[in-house]
Amino acid sequence: MHVGMATVFQNPRRARSDFDVYRAELKLADLAEPLGFESIWGVEHHFTDYTMCPDVLQFLTYMAGRTERLLLGSMVVVLPWHDPLRVAEQVAMLDNISNGRLVLGLGRGAGKVEFDGFRLPMEESRARFVESAQMLLEGLERGWCEYQGRFVTQPRAAIRPAPFKSFRGRTYAAAVSPESSRIMAELGLGILIIPQKPWKEVARELDTYRGIYREVNGTEAPPPVAAGWVFCDENPDRARELARRYIGGYYETVLEHYQFAGDHLAKTKGYEYYGKMAEKIATYGTDTVIDFFMNLQVWGTPGQCYEKIVEIRERVGNDTFVGVFSYAGMPYDEAERNVRLFAREVKPALQKLRPEPAAASRVGPGGGKELDVGLVGS
Repeated sequence: MHVGMATVFQNPRRARSDFDVYRAELKLADLAEPLGFESIWGVEHHFTDYTMCPDVLQFLTYMAGRTERLLLGSMVVVLPWHDPLRVAEQVAMLDNISNGRLVLGLGRGAGKVEFDGFRLPMEESRARFVESAQMLLEGLERGWCEYQGRFVTQPRAAIRPAPFKSFRGRTYAAAVSPESSRIMAELGLGILIIPQKPWKEVARELDTYRGIYREVNGTEAPPPVAAGWVFCDENPDRARELARRYIGGYYETVLEHYQFAGDHLAKTKGYEYYGKMAEKIATYGTDTVIDFFMNLQVWGTPGQCYEKIVEIRERVGNDTFVGVFSYAGMPYDEAERNVRLFAREVKPALQKLRPEPAAASRVGPGGGKELDVGLVGS
């Protein structure tokens, strides 16, 4: 199994200066390669202390210069907030700089505060995502972008530096709603799983996605990438107590950032599925919803963490796990202890697991075939 590490730059309630958060998170990210992780991942969010990484490709470019072997994963680039031509250029540049180490994750976004900040109506996000993704993915394969759509109109323009190998097999998308799963299959994208709903439901939707992917693309879908919030401790009681404090605290920031307790998502076209969260909170209460999220994540002793990740793999067939080790205002010393223990006791056992049968023949993250790109119009 491929094991990666994600850095999210949280600063809930501004307990520290943003500068101090960046110093600590970058210090933690620098441990990824020496500790034997195989990839480093970043997220994109704007305007709040939920996560403070407004440009994930910029963060990954920084990490490319500080590492030699790590794959560089975006979790995710939110396409409706960007000019897709600029994304194509940034992606190609980072891939050239890093010698082809980028794993490209894409998404459409769900934070009203972010859409409002960019002056974009959320109702358009799905259509904007599809058009941007189509242009971006086609452009990265052929070396130039051209598109005529409702939201994206792009005359032919060359991507320089030119993409030098295919992004097929190393491009993923976050999909929460069942409708998004169909779109991702039709786009030829792998699935990035952010645990937030019952695993049985995730597995059922993945089966549907795999069927569509097989029908549309004539081949098996790549195994999904699964992420998870991790709290690892030798003491099971301490692990439970602090997992509730920090993983539970993280989910409190999710509820606040996405305003899940409100009714705006249920009334927004394309986000009706997200609107069900408000119903669940009203029915079960915030504490129950937080406990549910916590129990989807990876926490406990090293042995318990290993067992939970293996159970996730058995349910969804992922061959990559990406752990988040610092969040919800966790002190740096605690985060470093967390990641070092996981790296020492859990990661080696995971890395010994053989690929799932469906994954054995695929091109792994960062392993696209070489491209012969004609720079037409350059």
